[in-house]
Amino acid sequence: MTDSAVPERPQPGTRLLFHWRKWDGSPHWIHECVYLGSDDWGDWFGQLPGWDSSRPGRTFLPQHPNVTLVPPTGDWVFTRNAAPHRTRTYIDLSWDVGWLDGEPAGIDMDLDVVDREDAGVYIDDRDEWDEHRVAYAYPHDVVERLEALAVDLERRVVAGEAPFDDATPAAWFERLGALGLS
Repeated sequence: MTDSAVPERPQPGTRLLFHWRKWDGSPHWIHECVYLGSDDWGDWFGQLPGWDSSRPGRTFLPQHPNVTLVPPTGDWVFTRNAAPHRTRTYIDLSWDVGWLDGEPAGIDMDLDVVDREDAGVYIDDRDEWDEHRVAYAYPHDVVERLEALAVDLERRVVAGEAPFDDATPAAWFERLGALGLS
C-alpha cells in the first residue's frame, strides 16, 4: 500500500489530504493538512482551524490548530491539539501508515490513546476495537502487537516522553504558524 522508500518528501508548506480507511478498505477520515517537515520522530503535518476533516456521514471543522506526527513504524499517529482544546493528545493506533500517491494514508485500527483535561490519559474505543477485530478478522499478531503498543503509548504519554512532551510539538506549532496560511 504505502511507499516507504519515497526519495523526497513534499516541500514544507505543501497542502495535502491525509486519507484514512478501515481494515476492509472502506473510506474513513480525510483531513485537510499541510506538510511541515520531518525530524528524528518522523513526518509532521499541521491543520488550521476551519480546515476540513470529514468521513462518510460526518464533517468536523477544527476550532484550534493541531500538529500530527507519523512515525516511520506506521503503527500509530500522534496529534497534539493547541490550547484551549480539551483533548491535548490523541494517538490513533493504525496500520500501514505512510505515503500513497504523494499523500499520507493509512488504516485506522480503532484503539486510541487520549489525554483529555477532564479525564487524564486513557485508552479509548476498546468497544469498537473488540467489535472490529472480529468483524474485520484482524490477524492475531496484529491484535497482540497493537494491544501492547496501546499500553506502551499510554505509559509514554503519562511520563511525558518525547515526542509526547511539550517541547517537541511546540516547535512544529511554531513552524505551522510561520507558514502564514489561513
